[in-house]
Amino acid sequence: MGIEMTDLEDVKGIAGAAGKPQFNGEWVKLGLCFPYIKNGMNVKQQKGKSGIPITRIETLSGNRFNRDKVGYAGIISTEGIEDRILADGDILMSHINSLPYLGRAVMYEKQDDEQMIHGMNLLRLKADRSTIRPDYAAAYFRSEHFRRQIIRIANKSVNQASFSVRNLKDLSFPLVTLDRQRDIVDRLNVVDNGINALQQMLLRFDTLVKSRFIEMFGDMRANSKGLPIAVWRDVLVIKNGRNQKAVECSEGPYPICGSGGVMSRASSYITSANSVIIGRKGNINTPILMREPFWNVDTAFGVEPNEAHLTVEYLYWFCQWFDFNRLNKAVTIPSLTKTDLYSIQMPLPDISSQKRFSAFVCQVDKLRFDVQQQIDKLELLKSSLMQEYFG
Repeated sequence: MGIEMTDLEDVKGIAGAAGKPQFNGEWVKLGLCFPYIKNGMNVKQQKGKSGIPITRIETLSGNRFNRDKVGYAGIISTEGIEDRILADGDILMSHINSLPYLGRAVMYEKQDDEQMIHGMNLLRLKADRSTIRPDYAAAYFRSEHFRRQIIRIANKSVNQASFSVRNLKDLSFPLVTLDRQRDIVDRLNVVDNGINALQQMLLRFDTLVKSRFIEMFGDMRANSKGLPIAVWRDVLVIKNGRNQKAVECSEGPYPICGSGGVMSRASSYITSANSVIIGRKGNINTPILMREPFWNVDTAFGVEPNEAHLTVEYLYWFCQWFDFNRLNKAVTIPSLTKTDLYSIQMPLPDISSQKRFSAFVCQVDKLRFDVQQQIDKLELLKSSLMQEYFG
């Protein structure tokens, strides 16, 4: 299974062109290329969605412009704040954030006649269009070279880091001809489009499995198939997590897992392969399917199905449907108890039906693995190109 973009010929051509650095330009001060670098409008945002949307730090989550993560302050007119309205090609950059996200930059692409206010805690960079393409600048700002420069000027505190506009302007920026910039952007876009197409394919796999689950077993909430009801304590075992200090080692054969997934490696394990991780505290509503034995830390439960009655694939997809927030009794940090989990009731089809569903999931997983390998190869190619273009 491949991506639907001229049979990867464009990507293969780019891969063949990757090689030794071909910079052929000069390093100049960033401030010379961006005559306008300013912080956003300081306005108290409200909970409702009234007025013109305002950018905030979360707007740049995932290295993209998220229109569903903007704020509002009831501003209904741009009169007097015309200079605060984003223009197509403006680059927003996080200059106050936790260190891993400091310097995150995204180019704003205006949609139709929308209006967007530039909010506080994001810098707005306007490129000198006579020498700089905004999309080229946005590509450089995603490079390891730029990342290293940001780390160097970061002012670190306990919970966050920051940098000044003055220090940002003094950083080096790779200036090449506009034609060369266009060529670099076009090449990177081909690879990015390939990665995005494959990632969308992975999402479709999830939709496919979810549809088959509903087709075979019905609506879990209504138990529309009239399946027998089982209580968790009768069909599975829940393993408490423990502190990992005594078993943690970088070359360990087993993953150490929390409610968010793999954290490090261990010399021993608590929960057997083909089990499900459910968060005990914090991230309680995002189950994870584990195909290998693992050491779960004390903020995560390991859930082992009794294979005589329950397959891990059916258990996992039931957990995807179930709202574990219903069991949360904590006021501050969401938490679950083993007692409450053992009391969960779920429709339980016969084991042969479950195994047919598991076989379908395994087929999809093989396709998923193939697609993920293609993504990994394209990510490696992209990294090589970024190194070639930006050092």
